[in-house]
Amino acid sequence: MIPVRRRPIRLRDFIEDTDGWLYAVSAYDNRDRVGCLLRYVPDPAGDRLNTEGERFRKVDFEESYDLIRKEKPEYLDLLHRVPVTDIRNVYKPEIEISHITARDHRIYTLVSLFNLPPGTIGCTGSFLCGLETRASDIDLVVYGRQWFHAQELLRYATLKGKLPAIDEETWRKIYAKRNPELDFGEFLLHEKRKWNRGQIGGTYFDLLYTRSYKALHSFPSEKGEALGTDTIEARVIDAHLSHDNPAVYEIDHPDVSRVLSFTHTYSGQALEGERIEARGVCERHGDEIWLVVGTTREARGEYIRSLTLLGKG
Repeated sequence: MIPVRRRPIRLRDFIEDTDGWLYAVSAYDNRDRVGCLLRYVPDPAGDRLNTEGERFRKVDFEESYDLIRKEKPEYLDLLHRVPVTDIRNVYKPEIEISHITARDHRIYTLVSLFNLPPGTIGCTGSFLCGLETRASDIDLVVYGRQWFHAQELLRYATLKGKLPAIDEETWRKIYAKRNPELDFGEFLLHEKRKWNRGQIGGTYFDLLYTRSYKALHSFPSEKGEALGTDTIEARVIDAHLSHDNPAVYEIDHPDVSRVLSFTHTYSGQALEGERIEARGVCERHGDEIWLVVGTTREARGEYIRSLTLLGKG
């Protein structure tokens, strides 16, 4: 953990408030109030034990909002918004990675395999907080342009047999967890070319993108004026932030300037030059209209598919 003010707080960090509640940072616009989601709370009967012997329990999405609404309503917003004055500690994946690799040989192996420059790779989620269990997935974070290098290394290592390919049973578990609007065949076709997931030692891992400190210009996370649900087709003209959160696809369309996805299911879903079909909620942001996918936790009725990949565009 590091003092709050040393480095900017960014996506995929964790913060701890003055009551010891732990939140996953879920936004970049964190100057005064950090956009985040409550994940762990202290509990003497909790099943998570940190390295200092303190017990916690994990809270799901619905309970996190219920707890904030009941105990800390001043934090309640689209995301939980914790004032920086209420933050006791900040946990940064790229800083804590040395401690994490020292206690988990699988993460040590992955970090060694990628061999990225110091400060460009880390691990978030339960491992970052020291609250992992034997069943915990691994959430690796790679920053800025190094993410694309890691993506290629993951592809190479898997195709060369240095890492096992994800088996169909695991893919079906991922599909069931994501529960997307796409059928399993379409989902798998999109996912297999992303090279942002893998397996090691029987454990599933994600390769998550976060912007470098030099590229932390904030992206609005507030809702715009809702204009209604729509389905559009368009050509992607810029997808360099398609693995970010939100995933951003600049498009060539007469009315809508970009498609945003707030669900990881549709990150990296289409490449530059491809034609997509997207369904979501249109929002007005200044002079622009954006189509937003993932306006609810389940993103029911919302999706992005590459028509080009499916041979339809």
